[in-house]
Amino acid sequence: QVQLVESGGGSVQTGGSLKLSCAASQYTAAMGWFRQPPGKEREGVAGIYGSRTNTYYIDSVKGRFTISRDTRNTLYLQMNNLKPEDTGMYFCAADDRFQPLFSGTWFDTMRYTHWGQGTQVTVSS
Repeated sequence: QVQLVESGGGSVQTGGSLKLSCAASQYTAAMGWFRQPPGKEREGVAGIYGSRTNTYYIDSVKGRFTISRDTRNTLYLQMNNLKPEDTGMYFCAADDRFQPLFSGTWFDTMRYTHWGQGTQVTVSS
């Protein structure tokens, strides 16, 4: 059973930066960050499979967000130039089945088997 613990959320003004972390209890090749704005459905923000060369992003965060991982089973999301529309609860997700991510599936919540409790990000204008 993979356990995921997110941290790093907070409140910033437009243009600010935050770095989210997700500590995983074990290595899983496929991981992702999702967010859920108030009153909306959860959406995929970024995904990674294996090394940082296999990364995926939702169009609205390309060039601003960077997903990465270290050798100690920690997943990161560096978020720069934050906008009010980035506000939401951010969740870390992992798939322990070692199935590769693809550009057409990484953002599907059903693609992941384990979820963290989330960390809140609030961006004010």
